[in-house]
Amino acid sequence: MTIRLTVAQALVRFLAVQYTERDGVRQRLIGATWGIFGHGNVAGLGQALIEYGDDMPFHQGRNEQSMVHAAVGYARQSNRLSTHAVTTSIGPGATNLVTGAALATVNHLPVLLLPGDIFATRVADPVLQQLEVPYAGDVSVNDSLRPVSRYFDRITRPEALIPAALQAMRVLTDPVETGAVTLAMPQDVQAEAYDWPEEFFAERTWAVRRPGADPAELAEAVRAIRSARRPLVVAGGGVHHSRAEEALAEFAEATGIPVASTQAGKGSLRYDHPQDVGGVGHTGTATADELARTADLIIGVGTRYTDFTTASNTLFQGDGVRFLNLNIASFDGHKLAGLPLVADARSGLGELTAALRLHDHRVADAYVSEYSEDKERWEQRVDACYEADEPDVRPTQPQVLGALDALADESDVIINAAGSLPGDLHKLWRARSRDQYHLEYGYSCMGYEIPAAIGVKLAAPERNVWALVGDGTYLMMPTEIVTAVQEGIAIKILLVQNHGYASIGGLSESVGGERFGTAYRFASEDGAFTGAPLPVDLAANVASLGMRVLRAKTVRELREALAEARHADTPTCVYVETETADTVSGPPPAQAWWDVPVAETATRPSAVKARELYERHVSTRRHHL
Repeated sequence: MTIRLTVAQALVRFLAVQYTERDGVRQRLIGATWGIFGHGNVAGLGQALIEYGDDMPFHQGRNEQSMVHAAVGYARQSNRLSTHAVTTSIGPGATNLVTGAALATVNHLPVLLLPGDIFATRVADPVLQQLEVPYAGDVSVNDSLRPVSRYFDRITRPEALIPAALQAMRVLTDPVETGAVTLAMPQDVQAEAYDWPEEFFAERTWAVRRPGADPAELAEAVRAIRSARRPLVVAGGGVHHSRAEEALAEFAEATGIPVASTQAGKGSLRYDHPQDVGGVGHTGTATADELARTADLIIGVGTRYTDFTTASNTLFQGDGVRFLNLNIASFDGHKLAGLPLVADARSGLGELTAALRLHDHRVADAYVSEYSEDKERWEQRVDACYEADEPDVRPTQPQVLGALDALADESDVIINAAGSLPGDLHKLWRARSRDQYHLEYGYSCMGYEIPAAIGVKLAAPERNVWALVGDGTYLMMPTEIVTAVQEGIAIKILLVQNHGYASIGGLSESVGGERFGTAYRFASEDGAFTGAPLPVDLAANVASLGMRVLRAKTVRELREALAEARHADTPTCVYVETETADTVSGPPPAQAWWDVPVAETATRPSAVKARELYERHVSTRRHHL
């Protein structure tokens, strides 16, 4: 038996009956579709989404990149077991997807992209917005999505949709391969009818695997842990993706091994868990970084070991330090010449804990006392940063975080991605639940926060979802505020105005760049932007997009505004002005280095001095072989 449908109609019907299952829990794989319509998809996928609107929920976006961010936020909150699709027209609508696709793939988060494409039949050539490539007639702008997609196909014939759609689902549900998946949809093919086999529309359930460890690798891992005197766990995002938080806690409690976390892994243990020592790396805590410097075994769990985590390969300095890498991806398991333990994080941790219990293995009490006392001292530093002795003055950025920290509980989710906030949050924020801390720092994409908050809220409507946004990030992509207002998605925005790129301003100063081009100020006579701050009223801009705004000028007003926003059932923004970009944000300084090359030749004293310091840091870098 066959059913006659257009290609677009067939795809929508197919997507509506795809499911994932893990640990006995089954859920829909494609929860909804986002779209902005143009001539490349309005008559195809646009018509299909109307035709089957009861089967496929639809969200109207305002920017193609932000639609991907919303889908990614939804996927992360859904533990990668459910995601959204995103459809666009051809031309700029399609190329606007590239940044979002890169973010999804870098972070191993699934999203399905359905950009329109030029005519497959070439009956009209070139069409509006077509990129003509003289040496290749089959290239379109959608080919720019190939390097940032985990799977890419162009559906040039109706029957080609069947194998392509099945491959797309395979990749989306593969815990190793997942990321952005692109099915480029020529606009003529979308509207073309075909006789589809009924079996194509049968419900399919894609099992998400939890592979266990190879026995030989497990035995070697146990030997490495038992022989270590100062082991340290580095928990990455894979802990959350696997829902391995309880298994990690059981492992840490059984062995006494301290647990540091990357940006993606923060919250793997609650901040007050005895073995949690906070963030590690360039933006980490003094406690975690000192343990990392003296560790003889680093146990990476679900981490990619980015340069922020390793302090550009200057952090792990212990004599004979070795690495044991529990990761579902072999590629990451072999990093830093480590012992690979290729397995699902939860499965692998459970096997390690059981094996170590057979030997009654636990680290020395003196080691536990050492990191426990260091952790207590760091918490006192956090308290000092959060404390506001004068509640009627303008807050510092850490005091802004302290005000939110004071009222947040396990139900709150905070979202951030770029600027000076990620460093402050990694050092200072006290994560109270496994998914409270939502930092996108694999791609650190300005503009992610607001649309991602919408995606998270759609996945968890019962939660309080906060998008923490600086002025630089806000100006990149505020457009989805309109979507939140339109659909009544009650996200909260904490908008911090510090008149420029505070993070990059500080970095610029440290590398001899003298904060050039990083402040939002009027131009001065010498052409530099060092005049008065721009009279930009971002709160008025938020209000103009339909969102309720609460302005706070002091610490006291900020506390009151945050409490009011937290209980609001409509989209609400809290706007607060902090220090300007040419002053420090107030948190403890970086506890580890980060390699940003400095000019090797320069005449300006600031650059000369920065180069001298750079060369001293570079001399401490090591290769782990």
